Amino acid sequence: MEPERFRELLYRVEQEVKKVIVGHDDIIRKVLVAFVSGGHVLLEGVPGLGKTLLIKSLSRALGLSFKRIQFTPDLMPSDIIGTQVLTESDGRREFQFRKGPIFAQIVLADEINRATPKTQSAVLEAMEERQVTVFGETYPLESPFMVLATQNPIELEGTYPLPEAQLDRFFFKLLVSSPAPEELAEILRRTTGEKFHEAAPVFSADGAELVAEMKLLLRQVLVAPPIEEYVVRLVHGTQPAGQRGESVLSEVREYLRFGASPRGAQAMILGAKGNALAAGRVHVSYEDVEAVVYPALRHRLILNFRAEAENVGAEQILAALLKKVPKG
Repeated sequence: MEPERFRELLYRVEQEVKKVIVGHDDIIRKVLVAFVSGGHVLLEGVPGLGKTLLIKSLSRALGLSFKRIQFTPDLMPSDIIGTQVLTESDGRREFQFRKGPIFAQIVLADEINRATPKTQSAVLEAMEERQVTVFGETYPLESPFMVLATQNPIELEGTYPLPEAQLDRFFFKLLVSSPAPEELAEILRRTTGEKFHEAAPVFSADGAELVAEMKLLLRQVLVAPPIEEYVVRLVHGTQPAGQRGESVLSEVREYLRFGASPRGAQAMILGAKGNALAAGRVHVSYEDVEAVVYPALRHRLILNFRAEAENVGAEQILAALLKKVPKG
């Protein structure tokens, strides 16, 4: 696939989603970058901002199979993965596996932090290995496969914090904000009138093949050694312990328990490659890296009690890190 073709397909999907979603252009772009990078995305925001509608519109524009899982406190792991069911055929009884909603190419985990940690962790194997195991049997998931999860801020009633192991499996964490006044006016025009807006599929029956070509092209984007070293310095700079003789940023030392994992560096490199391709380039720039620092790392920084007591968030620590870590 040529870079121009990649950019054209990405643009067409974006335009279809924008028929339904007003604003959130940067979020739509980053979700698509995560998709072609092979990652999963966590969208956080208060109820009513269009998170679920954005994901449904994206799956329709991509033309891939879609399933929605509504996470509630009484949801069980078998409700997600599936279970063995006793069936009778020709006088014989046997167990057959009945697939759960995780068996789709685009899976919406709606309000994922309203389920218990046990149920949340049921999707860990699927997110990491693209397979599920039930009663010792392993079942591969269809490709491409992506989990798009929404969650409410943990300050709201009835929410459970996501386990760190699951957070780390999300490629990006994106924050969905309230619409600006002019965007709200456009939302009202689109949703309270006679005309109904809906995204149309961009990919046809060969959608999975096109996505595979896009993923392959993304992996071929060039990253110069100085930029790769910059990513390493940024991720390593989030480690509060550091190494002997190294100076650690004061904000990192004082407010973090643990820094970003190697998955964070992988997400930054792949996200920067996707950002470069979307801009029509086949090489990564420092600006591409900086564009993905926050979504790739904000959920991978584990804050300590002092940070919570002083109301210091991951965003502030990353901002300080970007100012202090040298380029080149």
